[in-house]
Amino acid sequence: MRRYETIFIIDPDLSDEDRTSLFEKLNPLFDQLGGFLVATNEWGVQKLAYEIKKKPRGYYVLLDYCGAGPLVNEIERLFRIDDRVLKYMTLIIEQEVDVERLKEELAQAQAEAKAKEELAQAQAKAKEEQAALLKESEAAEKIPGESEPVGVENETIDTESDGEES
Repeated sequence: MRRYETIFIIDPDLSDEDRTSLFEKLNPLFDQLGGFLVATNEWGVQKLAYEIKKKPRGYYVLLDYCGAGPLVNEIERLFRIDDRVLKYMTLIIEQEVDVERLKEELAQAQAEAKAKEELAQAQAKAKEEQAALLKESEAAEKIPGESEPVGVENETIDTESDGEES
């Protein structure tokens, strides 16, 4: 089985629903024709080097997948007959690929990403708790009703005396 990348450009004026319906047409092909979809990367709207079908911009998508010739032929046939696809190009990335090893690597990468995300969330939560504890300790040091911190005595200065002692 070979590994392929197909880059295709979609009409940028399509709604999210129309783009989703195009992807829904693609996804069953991988199961039907014995392929494996590794990743779908949506690069978004980019300026084209030249106009295609009178469009100066296009919505770029990269498909990374494993499969055989019939899968590639069917994907490209779908792109040729669909007016929403402006251009496409397929490249062979690897001649022979072990799909099971690839699936294990993807699962391991996802597990590592999930662990990093959980660690980041735990660190953010710890910082929030520290900030809350700091605010509580500062609030506990103040006596309710007083505007000055505890331990500072109020001194009264008599400003009306003319220097005479009483």
